[in-house]
Amino acid sequence: MRRRLLLTCSALIAAAGISLLGNQAYLRAKGLLAGLLIDRACAAYMQDGLPHRPWSWADMHLVARLEVPRLGVRRTVLSGATGSTLAFGLGHLEETAIPGQPGNCVLAGHRDTCGAFLEDLRVGDEVRLRGPQGTWSYRVKSTMIVTKEETRLLEPTDEPRLTLVTCYPFSGLLRSRWRYAVICAPDLALHGPFQPAARAASN
Repeated sequence: MRRRLLLTCSALIAAAGISLLGNQAYLRAKGLLAGLLIDRACAAYMQDGLPHRPWSWADMHLVARLEVPRLGVRRTVLSGATGSTLAFGLGHLEETAIPGQPGNCVLAGHRDTCGAFLEDLRVGDEVRLRGPQGTWSYRVKSTMIVTKEETRLLEPTDEPRLTLVTCYPFSGLLRSRWRYAVICAPDLALHGPFQPAARAASN
């Protein structure tokens, strides 16, 4: 009886393990496919400037690509900051300025995935936004920690600004009322007044 019970328990544990491994493999494959579809939509957007959904039922489209040369970071920027958007890239808060245009452009990302690089940004780092109209370069000017109720990060500005936001602390696992923000200003030394510096690459 005891042996039969042990065999039954072993079989159940093995089945659970196989199920977990299968689920992990499925999620990984799904993530890889989503990444490929997003890259394809990004390339199409860079070519024609039209909104391209990565898949037909997606509730977001590509709006820019963000790069941090020092860190080797490249992130797609998707419209909106919904849960589905932030699962695949940085999200552009729609009530803020369009990437590459005058005003305060606010981008958000999860602290443990696409927004994790914010922890490594330093004052003076170059941050680029690429779109079909060109490339815009910014420099990190400051960082700050605020509560999620703090609205000044979202306020419109007369001058161009790029604001990057994620949850804080970076090592936290639970929901947090704190936000970590990186404030960037245009790098006028690179291209003078805030205008597209060059035609964006399509890859």
